[in-house]
Amino acid sequence: MKKVAVIGTGYVGLVSGTCFAEIGHQVICCDIDRRKIDLLKSGIIPIYEPGLEELVSSNTELGRLSFTDEIGAAIQASDIVFIAVGTPMSATGEADLTYVKAVAKTIGENLNDYKVVVTKSTVPVGTGRLVAQTVADNRPDSSIEFDVVSNPEFLREGTAIADCMKMERAVIGATSDKAAQIIAELHEPFNTTIFITDLESAEMIKYAANAFLATKISFINEIANLCERVGADVTEVAAGVGLDSRIGSKFLQAGIGYGGSCFPKDTEALKHIATQNNYEFKIIESVIEINHRQRLIMLDKLKEALGSVQGKHIAVLGLAFKPNTDDMRYAPSLDLIPALLKMGATVTAYDPVAIPEASKQLPAETEYGANVYDTLRGADACMILTEWNEIKEMDLSRARELLRAPIVVDGRNCFSLQEMEELGLAYYSVGRPVVRTPEHAVV
Repeated sequence: MKKVAVIGTGYVGLVSGTCFAEIGHQVICCDIDRRKIDLLKSGIIPIYEPGLEELVSSNTELGRLSFTDEIGAAIQASDIVFIAVGTPMSATGEADLTYVKAVAKTIGENLNDYKVVVTKSTVPVGTGRLVAQTVADNRPDSSIEFDVVSNPEFLREGTAIADCMKMERAVIGATSDKAAQIIAELHEPFNTTIFITDLESAEMIKYAANAFLATKISFINEIANLCERVGADVTEVAAGVGLDSRIGSKFLQAGIGYGGSCFPKDTEALKHIATQNNYEFKIIESVIEINHRQRLIMLDKLKEALGSVQGKHIAVLGLAFKPNTDDMRYAPSLDLIPALLKMGATVTAYDPVAIPEASKQLPAETEYGANVYDTLRGADACMILTEWNEIKEMDLSRARELLRAPIVVDGRNCFSLQEMEELGLAYYSVGRPVVRTPEHAVV
């Protein structure tokens, strides 16, 4: 059993700390936000992640997981200290390391014996060396030793517990063999592949992995846009391409592009790293541009269906950037709903869990439905932005009856073309032929 402190109780810190407790380690999750710590102590989870609340509760009861805002004491009581604070994107696209630097300083000030300091946050190459220098500069006694490790996370929101408990690999970049071995032993109960490398390579692996996945998404969306022009079906194309073992089927689902906390931030950060090192990273620049353009294509589809959105009532289904999360970071809805309102439409939106968070960021004139059917009632068109099961499994016959006009613009390709045609719904999806109906003539 290891004694572990996790500094930062956001998405990465809370999930990682809870899973470390689940496999038997003694974990203290820390945060400077006293209100968040009080909520966690009372069993209230500040983020939505399936299965997390149950794991937090069980491990707290077993005494393996605790929460505190006394960060110095937690550092001193632990053998391993994880830095899991936010690294938001700055105005220039680079990762903001303000919180990382502050935590590194606090670790240095509270260094009382040998510890392994682990960066779990996504950080630019060179941050590990910066953390090491900051800790060294602030330790009370220069004879106290420590090591720094980069151990990037690869969690997907909505499936984070499974991703951690059954992780594909643990990447460990360390300043010493001793530290690498300690962190490798920490991960042994996960029965995962351990990949040990140098500090800088570990930091780059995280950016490279996310940038590559983002590239697959932007690529299939470009193929989808071409499919529409030549009469092909991108779902068939993606299925055929995905059978190639060198490519694989994952991240080949055409739609309105990526969002969330990782891909937008990490692609911009990688672009900034390249610029700082006098390298023009053309592929990443294109990936970012394509992703931004892709979500706006949905407005073109809606205008094609309606002729004009001025004075029209649009039902929007799905607000979070993906299902099974309430994360609104870089969600397509944050671009599309304000655009619809600016074009003179009225909008009623629905999401199973993200409405409280979405209402903080969307324009005040946005209205919200109590459920899928309440949202659809009387709308001139329905726009689908998130593929929640509740949305994919809705009664389409009932939906058609509730809509003022039988028009669905689907940014996630939730339904089959044949089904929509049989039900008499005009259906505009991504990378597939438009389904038109006798009573719906395109203006």
